[in-house]
Amino acid sequence: MITSSISEAAQLLKQGEVLAYPTEAVWGLGCDPFNEQAFQHILELKHRPMEKGVILLAGHLDQVEHLLQSLTADIRQQVIASWSDRLPTERATTWLLPADQHIPDWIKGQHPLVAVRVTTHPLCVGLCNSFGGFIVSTSANPAGLTPAHSLQQAQDYFASSLHYLKGDLGLSQQPSRILNALTGEVIRA
Repeated sequence: MITSSISEAAQLLKQGEVLAYPTEAVWGLGCDPFNEQAFQHILELKHRPMEKGVILLAGHLDQVEHLLQSLTADIRQQVIASWSDRLPTERATTWLLPADQHIPDWIKGQHPLVAVRVTTHPLCVGLCNSFGGFIVSTSANPAGLTPAHSLQQAQDYFASSLHYLKGDLGLSQQPSRILNALTGEVIRA
C-alpha cells in the first residue's frame, strides 16, 4: 500500500506495520521500536543480523531528551547543535548515545550505545510527531545493495511486503554521518 498521508502512515506504524519512507538522503525502513515482531520483519526484509543495531529517528528533541541526560554539558550542546543548526543541504548527524532502560536491547544490537538522530526532514518530522515518538530508521535496501533513492527502487526491493509513505528525499547527498558522543570517534564519515 502507498499513502501520502503522514497520519495514516503513523497509524500503520502503531499497528505494527513496516513502512518505507524518504529521509534526508535515502529511503528508510521504519517501525515502532518497541514492537519486536515489526523489528524482526525489518531484519528479515534486509537480511540484516540483529547484532548490528539500527538508528532511532526522532522528529523533535523532546523525543530523545532522556538519552542526553548523562552527557556532559559541552557534549550535550554539540549533539543538539548538530541536529538544530543544520542546513537542509548539509549531511545529517547520527550520534551514538548511552542507552537507558527504555531502549529495547534489539534496537542496540550488540552495542552498549544507541544510534539516534533528530531529523529536520519535514516528512520525517511529521511522521515521528504523528507517531508520538522516535521510530526505527534503517536504509531501505537488502544487505549488500545500494540504499533506495526513490519510491520505485524501494518497491523494486520489497514489492508488497511493506507499506510506503510517498514523498521526496531531502537535499543531502549522503546518509548521515555517525559519531560516538562519548569518545568523538567517527563511525561513518
